[in-house]
Amino acid sequence: MNAGGPLRVPVGHDADRWTTFRGEKTLVVAARTVTSTVRVLECLPVLLRGDSRVSVVFAYDGTSAFNDGVLDLLHDAGCRVMPWDQLSRITPDLIVSASENIDVPDGACPVLVLPHGIGFQKFVPDSRSARDRLSGVVPDRLLEAGRAWLALSHPAQEEQLIAAHPKAAGRTLLVGDPVYDELRAGAGQAAAYRRALGLRDDQHLVVLSSTWGRTSLLGRAPELPARLLAALPCDEYRVAAIVHPNVWAAHGSWQIRNVQAAALEAGLLLVPPVGAWQSVLVAASAVVGDHGSVTMYGAALGKPVLLGAFGDDSVPGTAIAELGRAAPRLDPQGDLLAQLTHALRTPAPQRHASVADQAFAEPGLALARLRTAVYRLMELPEPRTAPPAPSPPPRPEPAADVVTSWTVTTSVIRDQDPAAVVVRRHPAAVGDTAGEEPDTFTHLACDDTERDTRLTESASVLLRRAPAATAADAIRWARDTLARFPGALLAATALPGGGCLAGLRDGRLVEASVTGPPSGPGLAATAVYTCLRAELPLADTIVTLRIGDARGEDVALRVRPQPTTGPFGQPAPP
Repeated sequence: MNAGGPLRVPVGHDADRWTTFRGEKTLVVAARTVTSTVRVLECLPVLLRGDSRVSVVFAYDGTSAFNDGVLDLLHDAGCRVMPWDQLSRITPDLIVSASENIDVPDGACPVLVLPHGIGFQKFVPDSRSARDRLSGVVPDRLLEAGRAWLALSHPAQEEQLIAAHPKAAGRTLLVGDPVYDELRAGAGQAAAYRRALGLRDDQHLVVLSSTWGRTSLLGRAPELPARLLAALPCDEYRVAAIVHPNVWAAHGSWQIRNVQAAALEAGLLLVPPVGAWQSVLVAASAVVGDHGSVTMYGAALGKPVLLGAFGDDSVPGTAIAELGRAAPRLDPQGDLLAQLTHALRTPAPQRHASVADQAFAEPGLALARLRTAVYRLMELPEPRTAPPAPSPPPRPEPAADVVTSWTVTTSVIRDQDPAAVVVRRHPAAVGDTAGEEPDTFTHLACDDTERDTRLTESASVLLRRAPAATAADAIRWARDTLARFPGALLAATALPGGGCLAGLRDGRLVEASVTGPPSGPGLAATAVYTCLRAELPLADTIVTLRIGDARGEDVALRVRPQPTTGPFGQPAPP
């Protein structure tokens, strides 16, 4: 999509003829990448709320390697977008950007540059040369002209910046970090965010955070999401991935989803590049990340952090470099479940407090300070309304594919009353079938929406996700399913009043009722399958179903009165 021709309104040689709002000042947002454009779009409506004195237009700079998606983002937001070359033909009062690598035309208006991450913490390729440069620093000519103002989140960044670029002296503004303020404001909404994502109270959400480039988490280990999903039982853990917008812009959503196809089939929550990652991070139980800003935000929120990658392109002496020194590393070849379990069992909300103190000064004030800076640079009186305060991020929407097949491992604890069945389920898309040990049983379970016929034909347990209309309908479905799939041992469907009914290969019908919240037929059917394999009684029996180490629920089993014939017309067993 192209920016189109020059705008005639609200800027242009005869704009006054067409405007409705008589703006006193013109603010131009320089839009170059999705990452930087989103940062401005998140702040500007709050800063300029209700003020018709300021006309806002967006100038699209298409020179970035990561420009894909910028125009779609702007048009979806309802922004007025002009081509970059029109900027030299108008007289704005302020240019705002969160992309420092912009080539604004000569003029007198100030240029306010907001960080699109945390400070100046990374060396990145310079699009104007074959060298690397410090992220966040504007071209020298803007500093020499006295037009550039660089917003900082911590006083230490000024010292670091001036040491690397002496021309930046006197051109900085201590503002704070509006994203960090937003995350802190949302901390009290974590339970609501978790519910919106479909998480149970006893489930952990592991967030994978990857910046862009070869040294990033996905750059070094693109298979890690699938391996993590294979290692973590899906009833106890969910996994989400927050991927830097530059990866989406450079490779496209098709390529990302293709590379992560197995992980997506296994239930990976692939967070969209715009608008959702903040609430997902607040909902996280732990973060597996790299040297990107999202990992740093997670650490500052007190989340357990494991570093799955850490590039040498991070800047020594910065907060992110300190996090790289302090946070434990994830061994991708080691026991991933054990490493996550250890990290979660040693909670320490203040474990990275010193790192956060290096990155964020006086949290909670960023929006108010930023509004003051914007109006001062436009030489316009600030509105008399109360200074803006941070708001919690909006609730996320679930973005995971539904898992339809599982590799299920169960074990039986016989020396307690009632006997206990310990269950661990892994998505079949990434799970391996382990060998069985005494009192341990492994099987494949598929529901009726599974599209891979190889799985359904190999499954021992077949499930119907939607409840049957009546008990007779449930019996009919179970018999028909067992007839279609001769390799299955049982077929189970939810009942309209709760619980499930399982039809066995030998013709028996077992009803199973699970205490606690509804969980579909899968777990109840697992209890029936395990009792059958372990030769535990199925009639008028109670077993305790344990989901790993997290919780236990009683399952009541009873055998329905036998029909006169079995599922294939043979005499029913006695």
